[in-house]
Amino acid sequence: MGKSFGFVLFFLSVLSIVSECTRFWTNDYVGKSYSHVCDESRYAMLGLDMKRFSFCDKSLSYEERANDLVSRMSLEEKVMQTVNNASGVSRLGLPQYSWWSEALHGISNLGPGVFFDDTIPGATSFPAVILSTAAFNQTLWKTMGQVVSTEGRAMYNMGHAGLTFWSPNINVVRDTRWGRTQETSGEDPYVVGEFGVNYVRGLQDVHGTENTKDLNSRPLKVSSCCKHYAAYDLDSWFEFDRHTFDARVSVQDMTETFVAPFERCVKEGDVSSVMCSFNKINGIPPCSDPRLLKGVIRDQWDLHGYIVSDCFGMEVIVDDQKYLNDSKEDAVAKTLQAGLDLECGHYYTDALENSVKAGKVSQYELDRALKNLYVVLMRAGYFDGIPAYDSLGLKDICADDHIELAREAARQGIVLLKNDNGVLPLEPRINIALVGPHANATQVMIGNYAGLPCKYVSPLEAFSAIGDVTYATGCLDASCSNDTYFSEAKKAAKHAEATIIFVGTDLSIEAEFIDRVNFLLPGNQTKLVKQVAKVSKGPVILVVLSGSNIDVSFAKNNPKISAILWIGFPGEQGGNAIADVVFGKYNPGGRLPVTWYEADYVKMLPMSSMSLRPVKELGYPGRTYKFFNGSTVYPFGYGMSYTKFSYSLSAPKNSINISLNKLQKCRNMAYTEDQEAPSCPAVLVDDISCDENSTIEFEVGVTNVGKMDGSDVVMVYSVPPFGIVGTHIKQVIGFQRVFVAAGATEKVKFSMNACKSLRIVDRTGYSLLPSGYHIIKIGDDSNSVSYPLQVMYG
Repeated sequence: MGKSFGFVLFFLSVLSIVSECTRFWTNDYVGKSYSHVCDESRYAMLGLDMKRFSFCDKSLSYEERANDLVSRMSLEEKVMQTVNNASGVSRLGLPQYSWWSEALHGISNLGPGVFFDDTIPGATSFPAVILSTAAFNQTLWKTMGQVVSTEGRAMYNMGHAGLTFWSPNINVVRDTRWGRTQETSGEDPYVVGEFGVNYVRGLQDVHGTENTKDLNSRPLKVSSCCKHYAAYDLDSWFEFDRHTFDARVSVQDMTETFVAPFERCVKEGDVSSVMCSFNKINGIPPCSDPRLLKGVIRDQWDLHGYIVSDCFGMEVIVDDQKYLNDSKEDAVAKTLQAGLDLECGHYYTDALENSVKAGKVSQYELDRALKNLYVVLMRAGYFDGIPAYDSLGLKDICADDHIELAREAARQGIVLLKNDNGVLPLEPRINIALVGPHANATQVMIGNYAGLPCKYVSPLEAFSAIGDVTYATGCLDASCSNDTYFSEAKKAAKHAEATIIFVGTDLSIEAEFIDRVNFLLPGNQTKLVKQVAKVSKGPVILVVLSGSNIDVSFAKNNPKISAILWIGFPGEQGGNAIADVVFGKYNPGGRLPVTWYEADYVKMLPMSSMSLRPVKELGYPGRTYKFFNGSTVYPFGYGMSYTKFSYSLSAPKNSINISLNKLQKCRNMAYTEDQEAPSCPAVLVDDISCDENSTIEFEVGVTNVGKMDGSDVVMVYSVPPFGIVGTHIKQVIGFQRVFVAAGATEKVKFSMNACKSLRIVDRTGYSLLPSGYHIIKIGDDSNSVSYPLQVMYG
């Protein structure tokens, strides 16, 4: 039996149990609903005196209360609280609790902690994260998190969800063949970190308490979780499987790319949970690695929360990886000692009690883990409630403004890739042929880790409400296994004033458990596009639904295809958002968050190679825009508009002078043979104060020189000094999305820390600030301004 099939069977077996757990909590045997544990009337109905339990004493700190709660439990009772389906302790008035809920781009029913029914039939389904990321708008990301947490909290009040949501996915996409690319924020670690921090803040922050000094007491609207830590971006690719894959990662790539978003998620986002991943890293499962868990997440980054395994991760360690040939008892002892507080699965309940009794792990470690868990639940109001959210209910789920935000998120993310002769936007009320396997898409639009939406609006429905539409599928689904229905599509295109072809992938082609083997449109879709374009009467617009890149070179170079739009998986309002863009109600401004490689790229290197930099001895090219300098279909950050923008740059500071004391040492760096090394090549970032004297500040004037209002993403890159061996080509260090009316100019200010924005990670893992001339570049190759910034040590 495959692991994925085993997962499904186990999930189905616990789903009904956990749903009953949620109902048990809200009704608590007594027929009345309660939203928090420490309610005197609730305890009275249970025949218990709440005043006997100090864990319900609000005058005590959360740590003191958690300590009291854990100290009252027997060993057997403690063990039963260490898994996602925690049993509770009835004699203490502690209900069952399901930790596993998901909220990647809306409340999902994938985790058994959430369920929909006739009372709550759905929740707002936003675009897949990869499309929301394409908006490059921090405010949007945080607002989405706020809406999702409002709906999650409302569902909790109604007994349909928990308070702990295991989202977002902040893995950096090393290889876009990965089926879960759609769940992520793409290939740049800075962008991924920005999305993670803002979405987490949107989910967790309680207004007015964002800057609480004691972070262990900071209230949580809901608890979020940054996952999957770390170096995880392969599910199932030929003989490689995520459960047994050993990611051989250099310390350079680990520091610079794979853990960087997690550090920001903990330090800047104050996330309350981190999930460790399935894959091994250099031979060691992350969930068993005390250096990665206790050493880095808790000690170096100072996590205020708990660490959880990916679901059934303990089973993977013991049965699939056979790590150290450990028994269940040995394995759970190692993970608990490493810092794994909660298991999503059942091995902790199977073996942890015996492991403690056998002396393999101390009960102190178990107590520590439980305290981490209960402090988070206390911060989220599980014990005391949070009055500001008590009134949330059905009216706050699928609210009109939430649905409108889903539409806005999709519009902001849509990327215009081609627009010959300004064919878009189209005039409304013309006759349009809508063809292709996704022309009437519904469930396809919400992608992976989605719940039940409020209401689907398909492209066919949206376009039919605006103009005269002739619909012909061409292919029955994304697999497009034959050309049986091509003739109907061609007939529609022959008579229409414009033809819009909807193509792309779906979850049978790219998803969890399913990695791609190529970058081509599936099945006969390319053939369909070519044949329809050839016979079309009017202009042809190609609309691509996918979670990552597709080689559409054939369409890019075809003069019969006038425009191309990438719309990711646009969520429940996808149809309306696409129509808004096509008919000019909205001017597209999205940018690609991943490189769109040519199809031959997959032949140049295996997905199993973890290096981001080129591997010369094997002939492997680099990965991502930071290390790949070959030709692409469309580069990272690419995106057009119906208008044009120009940039002007105010006089920025051109140099940063850093005085070194006798304890600050110069570090050597490798340079090319034709480049002479400076007298002080670099200094460790940790050795520099990086105060206001090290701030990079400048102002960009963004002028809309076209005739249509629109939004522009002002992208800022740093280019390292010439001649340093093995460093990136360029890297994103900042961005802002700005709306500019036609003919107007908006000023955009940037302020950045030089140590973070100009740093280079060397082969040994040191973060260094190199001396010499760095280039600060604003914009892409077709529209950019730049200036040199010299870093000097004295």
